[in-house]
Amino acid sequence: MSAASATTVAPGRRPAVEGWFTTGERPALLGTRCRACGTVHFPPEGSWCRNPRCGGDELEEVELSRRGRVWSYTDARYQPPPPYVPRTDPFEPFALAAVELEAEGLVVLGQVADGYGVDDLRVGAPVELVVETLYVDEDGTERTIWRWKPVEDGAGVGAGEGER
Repeated sequence: MSAASATTVAPGRRPAVEGWFTTGERPALLGTRCRACGTVHFPPEGSWCRNPRCGGDELEEVELSRRGRVWSYTDARYQPPPPYVPRTDPFEPFALAAVELEAEGLVVLGQVADGYGVDDLRVGAPVELVVETLYVDEDGTERTIWRWKPVEDGAGVGAGEGER
């Protein structure tokens, strides 16, 4: 069974971008791994290895690490252009984090979880993937997206604590 077929979606809830992440209790980003060189890609698009030194054309779908560390972050103080769908009117700024995935070393950009902002982030802070509602369609279907939620590391230090 592939990672995509293991995706559980509650009625009335659909990913905003199909095939890029799983939902459920332990959501994960979906990527591809080249069978020839082992390079991991996100998003999972294409049928060939994007590593310029490889050229392989056999990719397998893989679930990526659910945890990582903040590589960089910023806030979106202006409303992005369409196809962005604002959640509030008037627009409310939100935080973005570039996160280096724990096992793959791949950096993935995403919004920060609801209730967290740039004051809760620091470079190197641990985060984990969560799935939250991005917007609600006219028919009432919740469209979901992955986000990065600050978590405490093994030393008990969470994002937002320590030096900034």
